[in-house]
Amino acid sequence: MKVKEIMTKDVVSVKPDDNAKDTLGLLLKMQISGLPVIDAQGKLIGMFTEKDVLKNILPSYIEKVGRFVYEENPKSIKRKFEDLVNLPISQVMRKEVVSVDEDTSLCEVAHLMLTQNVRRIPVLNKEKKVVGIVAREDIIKAYAKEVGW
Repeated sequence: MKVKEIMTKDVVSVKPDDNAKDTLGLLLKMQISGLPVIDAQGKLIGMFTEKDVLKNILPSYIEKVGRFVYEENPKSIKRKFEDLVNLPISQVMRKEVVSVDEDTSLCEVAHLMLTQNVRRIPVLNKEKKVVGIVAREDIIKAYAKEVGW
């Protein structure tokens, strides 16, 4: 099965100069965890995700301390969260984006999700424009349907 058979084709995207606070509000409203960021030419330039927001507000060393929990000054984190109102997405988004083309197999997409630690992958056409997006849930549903669940 190919990704074009199961991808979501009506992709909501955001622009790099959109406000981080408003875009986070959109994620929460849509109950999703990330959106592709598209430039004026319609090209994929990044992903804005909940994980990127957490990386922005938590201390930079947080991923290196393992299970050790160190609570930084909660006021500092709250202030960083409030400052999202002043940040464009381009300052928060992940610029290295894993993407696939429409003919990529589901097995390959699943492999990329696991090895690259991503929840969703934009699907690009030959002109490198976003034509869809596929999430882990889409792959699970497709395999479940294939076996008759």
